[in-house]
Amino acid sequence: MRTSKFKLLVLLGIAVLPSFLKRPLYRLFFGYRIGKRVRIGFSIIDARECTIDDDVSIGHLNVLIGIKKLSIGDHTRIGHLNIIRGGDEVRLGRYTEIIRLNEINSIPDPVIVTPADPRFILGDGSVVTTSHKIDFTDRVEFGKRVILGGRNSSLWTHNRQKTKPIIIGDYSYVGSEIRIAPGGEIPPKCIVGIGSVITKKFEDEYFLIAGVPAKAVKELDEDGKFLTEYKTRPDLPEEI
Repeated sequence: MRTSKFKLLVLLGIAVLPSFLKRPLYRLFFGYRIGKRVRIGFSIIDARECTIDDDVSIGHLNVLIGIKKLSIGDHTRIGHLNIIRGGDEVRLGRYTEIIRLNEINSIPDPVIVTPADPRFILGDGSVVTTSHKIDFTDRVEFGKRVILGGRNSSLWTHNRQKTKPIIIGDYSYVGSEIRIAPGGEIPPKCIVGIGSVITKKFEDEYFLIAGVPAKAVKELDEDGKFLTEYKTRPDLPEEI
């Protein structure tokens, strides 16, 4: 979805205003549905359809642009200096968190021979920490309470001609400097070790996955299981 220069100028004008003015202007000019107690810093939000639920916090210098359908669940926190760009859908579940300096991008009009589903789905209670790059030219889906932790991991769904989705199952923990290639899949309740390269679909839960290329190294011990099952946020409701 291309953003016109006029719309971008209007969005920039709204971005510098305080939250209590932003909310009604977004509703009036763009038809965004924005809930109660939503705080939006100096950031641009550009979507054809947009729903932001109650108690969402969006910090400064974020750019959410060229998105066809954007939905942000209640109590989500988006920190600072994140870019989320393009795609048919970006869906951030309840109590999710995207901290800072992340680039989450879908290539517009890719030249590919396979069908693609350009959607980024972040499950309830999931966290993306700092300086990660996520390509969702095809679907990238995180289950609930997933942590993409540390720094500098890369997930990409396309190569020169083809795409495949990437899926990370519920409660899994993915560490720093991870590379996940098109079609990579992490089962629920797994830990991916630092520096691993995921090139295929894994099947079994409660495993440590590590290496280049990665393989299922061993079953998780009690400490590992505790890491996957511990709440991602202190305020996370029990039902998530």
